[in-house]
Amino acid sequence: MTTMLQSILLWLLYLSSFYAFIPSLISRLFGFRVFRRGKSDTQYALTFDDGPDPFYTPRLLDLLHKYEVKATFFVVGEHAASHPELIRRMHEEGHLIGIHNYIHKTNWLMRPRTVRDQIERTGQIIQEITGEKTCYYRPPWGIMNLFDFFSKKDRKIILWSSMFEDWKCSVGAEQLKERVLKKLKGGEVMLLHDRGTTLGADAHAPEQMLEALETVLHEADRRGLVSVRVDTLMNRSTISESPKRVHVEARTHMKLRLWKRAVVALWLGWEKLFHWVYHLRTASPQDPMLHFRSRVYHGARVEMHNGYVMQNGDPIIELHFDNQKLFELGVTSRSTMHLAIRMIRTMEQQLPDLAQLVAADPELRSAKAIYGVSMINRGPEKFGFTVQGLAPGPFSMASKLYLKLLLSVIHPAGKRRLKQRTDQLVPKMILMPVEELLQRYNHHHKITSDATAEVQNESIVIDNEILPERN
Repeated sequence: MTTMLQSILLWLLYLSSFYAFIPSLISRLFGFRVFRRGKSDTQYALTFDDGPDPFYTPRLLDLLHKYEVKATFFVVGEHAASHPELIRRMHEEGHLIGIHNYIHKTNWLMRPRTVRDQIERTGQIIQEITGEKTCYYRPPWGIMNLFDFFSKKDRKIILWSSMFEDWKCSVGAEQLKERVLKKLKGGEVMLLHDRGTTLGADAHAPEQMLEALETVLHEADRRGLVSVRVDTLMNRSTISESPKRVHVEARTHMKLRLWKRAVVALWLGWEKLFHWVYHLRTASPQDPMLHFRSRVYHGARVEMHNGYVMQNGDPIIELHFDNQKLFELGVTSRSTMHLAIRMIRTMEQQLPDLAQLVAADPELRSAKAIYGVSMINRGPEKFGFTVQGLAPGPFSMASKLYLKLLLSVIHPAGKRRLKQRTDQLVPKMILMPVEELLQRYNHHHKITSDATAEVQNESIVIDNEILPERN
């Protein structure tokens, strides 16, 4: 009976993941069937969820009117029905009103028919108050289910590009100001809340949101930025999108089948969790590709060139590539050669940034070496790395299987690459003494052109990320 119960629970987990978790992950990471960011230098979109609230929403509307800007309100149906005067005011003052379900409940826990009823009921309430229909919808917590992907084409699902935990009083107005100002730029779709009565929120959190927003709107005005409705930002994005970009994105989308998109979504989701758990830092925040963390090395003694040695217990700097960036490079590169050249150039730019951070941080400066795990031939030697084989064992076998799976997804040649020179598709260690990193790359010292010259024969991978070699 216990075994049967475990099997039932396991199948329920699989089904729920397929129903909601995977669709939500795909939509968040790739923007599939959703709008989450615009393309404008001067316009951004303020969006407010969970309202209307009889105390905070009027004050928010006053603030928006003061700065003569527009916003989008995703309202909960039961709150809209209780406060029709606020919905009417939103409409009369030119704001966009969208749907946030009739009750604030995740789509993960509702049947498709129930979700549809929630949307239709809320839409009817809004239409009865304003006289106009709305087709804009934001699912609570941004969680979509499988049937949202196949919803009516006239329903536009809106997510966000930045959120700030403004539902927590513990964040505080000052920290909230800093978070929002950091993201204040054209094209952003910002998520805020004008009500604090939903699960997990603090009732008085909108108070600090209003305080922070006053500063943000003042600063936006100073920078020449203006908040617009989501539909305005969407229309601008459609108009400004060049035919060439549309062609490239359509071609990229067609390259990836659904199972590949699901694999990549899970892969990138895992990376976000890994970064959060291990507090990874970024060498070049303006172009996040190379991430790292300090840790202690556990493994056999390794000899590097120039007499350097790394052994068990030594402090090291562990390297990781940004999986999102790597994936984008992989699917948009015209060929393996093009991908390799782009990766070489990226490393040329980011290793000096890493060296500067190491030189300025005593803890990093005391590390013995920078270290990663790769599937590689000769490429990293041109950057100063030593390449060593991994000891046979479970870790080596698991790494090889994992890397081959990812290689089949992101490599321009796909599965064909797995059939060519398979003897070289073996995970290896790459490492470089910290002293050599600083000698080569500190003070903005650039890598010589030898690395680019060797690109036809090289392949670079750091910690399960792949730069394939030429076919």
